[in-house]
Amino acid sequence: MATFHFELVSPEKQLFIGEVEDVIVPGSEGQFTVLANHAPVMTTLRPGLVIMKGGSSGAAKSMFVRGGFAEVAPTGLTILAEYAIPLEELNELHLAAEIKHLEEEAASASEGEAKRIATERLNQLNEVKATLRLGSSGGAERH
Repeated sequence: MATFHFELVSPEKQLFIGEVEDVIVPGSEGQFTVLANHAPVMTTLRPGLVIMKGGSSGAAKSMFVRGGFAEVAPTGLTILAEYAIPLEELNELHLAAEIKHLEEEAASASEGEAKRIATERLNQLNEVKATLRLGSSGGAERH
């Protein structure tokens, strides 16, 4: 399968850079898969999992992201995430902190569009929580 260049960056660090076969992206309008030679697209991200497959190891790797932007260009895919953490490092405390952060954001938002967006992001994160089953080891496991 053809590969393409992928970068995942957060304000804290560069989480991934390399060649991959496909990446599943949690776009604001829904999840989509990027393959080599994908049409150019730019979108915002909702809280969710970025799942990349292929690359040097050939294994799938997942990252939890909270917001940000994804750009598919002829040179590849770049994700600039507000917050990102490898799925194996995501535990109950991280998820609880993320939910608390979004609850505070929703509570402090004024009425109207800002309140709607904050509440929608909180609901999306609660969907992620429901999708993930937190194991006793503290790491998250997918259903």
